[in-house]
Amino acid sequence: MLRLLADENFNNQLVRGILRRRSEIDIVRVQDVGLSETDDRVILEWAAQQGRILLTHDVETMTRYAYERAQAGLEMPGVFEISRSVPVRLAIEEIILITEGSFEGEWEGQVQYLSLR
Repeated sequence: MLRLLADENFNNQLVRGILRRRSEIDIVRVQDVGLSETDDRVILEWAAQQGRILLTHDVETMTRYAYERAQAGLEMPGVFEISRSVPVRLAIEEIILITEGSFEGEWEGQVQYLSLR
C-alpha cells in the first residue's frame, strides 16, 4: 500500500475522511513530522527519503518543484494535486482507490491531477 504525506495546506477534512474510511492507510501531515512552514523543495526531499507520495492543493510551486526533481533525475515518489473544487467525498474515494490499487513505485516521477473522473 502506498505511503502518503499531506502538505501543510492540504484539507484536513480529506485526511480525516481517508483515515475514518481506511484507518490502515499510512498518511501523515507535514505538521506531524515537524516540517511546518518548510520550503516546498525540502518537503519533496523528505517525501522522497521516506518513500511517500505527496498530496497537495498547490498547483503553483509544489508541482513545479516536483517536475524539477523528476527532470533532474532525483527521487520523487509522486505528487497528487487535488483541486479544491473536487467534492470532499469524491477526493477521499479517489485517494483511497489509488492507494489501495497501486503498486509501490508506480507513481515515481509523476505528478497526477485529481479528480480522475
